[in-house]
Amino acid sequence: MEGLPILASPLLARASGIRHAFFTRQGGVSEGVYGSLNAGPGSGDDPARVAENRRRAAARLGGPEDRLLSAYQVHSPAALIVEAPWRGPRPEGDALVTAEPALALGALAADCAPVLIADPEARIVAAAHAGWRGALAGVVEAAIEAMTALGAAPARMLAAVGPCIGPDSYEVGLEFAARFEAAAAANARFFRAGQRPDKRLFDLPGYVLSRLAAAGVGQAEWIGCDTFAEEALFFSNRRAVHRGQSDYGRLLSAIALEP
Repeated sequence: MEGLPILASPLLARASGIRHAFFTRQGGVSEGVYGSLNAGPGSGDDPARVAENRRRAAARLGGPEDRLLSAYQVHSPAALIVEAPWRGPRPEGDALVTAEPALALGALAADCAPVLIADPEARIVAAAHAGWRGALAGVVEAAIEAMTALGAAPARMLAAVGPCIGPDSYEVGLEFAARFEAAAAANARFFRAGQRPDKRLFDLPGYVLSRLAAAGVGQAEWIGCDTFAEEALFFSNRRAVHRGQSDYGRLLSAIALEP
């Protein structure tokens, strides 16, 4: 796994038979707002540059580009069980699950939380894209249920939340917080005062970790990287919006079973 710089979860790194990587924005060929490792086919970037970036990422994981899969993400709770590379357009969904060692599962994000999950004993892995909508709707639980259907056990699962917007950067309105508190009063603990009385700071990684714990996942961690605050390493949708930019790159997080 030589080449591109990556970040790793210490928890997943200790698991035998699992490869994973949280790629940064570094090491690719894209330019401008997409510079440089933009892995998002749905962005406005040159498709040839995106393809080369994904080829580099796949090589870093030890496989060909067509075995590195990511879905057409729609902020849903939909989890897809994957048995072979796509034949045609990417299917819609926000979590991918497999027991096939020839496949690498990817989640694309630029502030949303990528979640990589593994049951090393059952040899089943998942990658989920958990923005606030998907997380609130249950994408984490959907991924765990799909893994369980293949023979995994939540208590054996290891999960890592990758680079995402951090709790000191995610300022939201009162109506946003009210939506979470309406779903569960205990969700109030993921909000604290913002810079104005009508603002709150939301702890997205903490919320995702709470959903993993409630679903019975044995061990989970956030790797602690804030996409909004660390521009040299990460793309950020919110940062692009603040600057009036029309688009932004997508970060790739991926997991695979070793052959």
